Amino acid sequence: KRLLDRTPDDAQHMLFSATLDKGVDVIVKRYMSDPVTHSVDSEQSPVNTMTHHVLHVTNDDRLPVIIDLAAAPGRTIIFTRTKHRAKQLTRQLNAHGVVSVEMHGNLSQNVRTRNLAAFSDGTAAAMVATDIAARGIHVDDISLVIHADPPMEHKAYLHRSGRTARAGNEGVVVTLATESQRKDTDQLMRKAGIKPTVTKVRPDSPLLQEIAPGQRLKKSASEVKAMLDVPEPAKTPGGRPNSRNSRSATPSASGRPKRGGPSSGRRGSGSGASSGSGSSARSGSGSSSRSGSGGRSSGGAGGSTSGTRQGSSRSAGRQGGRSR
Repeated sequence: KRLLDRTPDDAQHMLFSATLDKGVDVIVKRYMSDPVTHSVDSEQSPVNTMTHHVLHVTNDDRLPVIIDLAAAPGRTIIFTRTKHRAKQLTRQLNAHGVVSVEMHGNLSQNVRTRNLAAFSDGTAAAMVATDIAARGIHVDDISLVIHADPPMEHKAYLHRSGRTARAGNEGVVVTLATESQRKDTDQLMRKAGIKPTVTKVRPDSPLLQEIAPGQRLKKSASEVKAMLDVPEPAKTPGGRPNSRNSRSATPSASGRPKRGGPSSGRRGSGSGASSGSGSSARSGSGSSSRSGSGGRSSGGAGGSTSGTRQGSSRSAGRQGGRSR
């Protein structure tokens, strides 16, 4: 908005968007005058190869139903409303043997790229994503879309569901709704122009096998960890032992960093930036009271958080004078 506010009022503006939701409407009304809308394909266009189901579940049965459907053969993408919910559901699926990765705004670009690659090549059977993070993602042969949390708007429902049944392929869309969500879900479907099959199910319902046929594939905890684990990077010869690279965090597939290096000190072990001989402001045997022998440096031998006192007074740690 700050950039658009600097453009001339009579400038021509062109806006490209995957969806025209409420957020985009604000920009359209503020910066565009009598705009003409061009649509590649209407959001109400029917997809004959897409089957829609609304499954009424209890709160206790929601997770077991998701696990059963996601464990079926094929790629499954599961949508949640929040980033916290996406992270939580990914952990739950992995804990139950369904190899899953997450996709949301709290992940670094490297982790997003790696998770998308794991989902694309079949390493992960399921991806748990938020609406915005999944926009623009294209993965072939997604056979099942699960709305673990029903979306707020019908446009979001159509956008989510569009991850499957592409290029003439068949696809199934499942929306889980608890008793308190039934009314809102019914209104959502009407606005989207969808007439789904509505069924009350439990984790052992035969309908789940009909929706997602095939043997349920689950891995052991060690297999899940091995498939999603990212090896530590090789150490570069000649590098500084306590440089940032040696203790940088290597993100795992879940976005949680794995700490590198054994040191728990503030500066790491070895003769790094705050230890060793020299005349820098924070190093040398005769530097200020925050370094050197008898100082507070955490980079001394063994990575301890305090130096070895030489002498019985602080003057012993100031043999070289103060250097800045």
